[in-house]
Amino acid sequence: MDTKQALIIGLGQFGMALARTLSERGVDVLAVDLDRQQVQLASSFVAQAACFDARDEESLKRAGPERRDLCVCAMGNESRESSIIVTALLRQMGARRIVARAIDELTGRILAMVGAHQIVNPERAFGERLANHLMYSAIVEELPLGPDLLVTELRPPRSVVGRALGELKLLERHAVNVVAVRHQDGRVTVPSDPARPLAADDILVVVSRPDSVRALLEVL
Repeated sequence: MDTKQALIIGLGQFGMALARTLSERGVDVLAVDLDRQQVQLASSFVAQAACFDARDEESLKRAGPERRDLCVCAMGNESRESSIIVTALLRQMGARRIVARAIDELTGRILAMVGAHQIVNPERAFGERLANHLMYSAIVEELPLGPDLLVTELRPPRSVVGRALGELKLLERHAVNVVAVRHQDGRVTVPSDPARPLAADDILVVVSRPDSVRALLEVL
């Protein structure tokens, strides 16, 4: 199996964390920033690290974005214009998958217009997940699958413990699809057994629209 290759542009907190995590998962990462100190830091854990201005077309072309499985423009709040320029250049150079960081909706729309395949707002996503954890103790973890779909790990509310999933009809009544149940002993039931009573220490793995789980927890 060929090693995946990624180009990460911008080594702030988000870009650095992304570069480290991808590297730990076996991805060949080229990390780029104008700050030599950040580049030096990244060089200790990525395959390659380079200090250059990604807005310079020739410099960016030498990084070979068209050869990478993933190109991420992870520039921060102070670099909106630069982020837009770099994203447009990546698209022009034939990058196969471009993920761009946006700090607001307007910037996200512009980045999509100039060529980003996916827009991420890590600060907003973290804030939403934290708010859900604080408001709904039943939510264990959330993973976005896109703008309108979410995977949630969920503890069964006390009101449904001992009842069977088939009886609850969560998909029909609440548009929440239980795809698996993780049990205390580590076993995972896939697909979930509609006849098995839920235990208090079960974890439900559900797929739904972002608001559906919260609406479900309000009524259970």
